[in-house]
Amino acid sequence: MSEGILASFTSAMNLGGVARLLLMLPLCLSVAIVYKTIRLPHVEDVPVAALRLWITVLGGMCAVGVGLWLLFELMV
Repeated sequence: MSEGILASFTSAMNLGGVARLLLMLPLCLSVAIVYKTIRLPHVEDVPVAALRLWITVLGGMCAVGVGLWLLFELMV
C-alpha cells in the first residue's frame, strides 16, 4: 500500500490539456484565500473577497492565454 503512494510521488503523471487546466483551479483558489486572509482585517470578509479574486485571476489567466494563442497564430 505505501509503495503505491510513494510511487505516485516519485514518478511523473501524464496529464492532458484539460487536466492541466483543471489543476489551475485549486492552485488559484488557495493563493486567493491566503492573500485575502493576510490582507483583510475581518475574517468574515475572506470567503466573498477570495471568491471574487479567484474569478478575477482565472479570467485574467484565460485572457492572457487567449491573447498569446492569437499572437502565436498570427506569427505562424
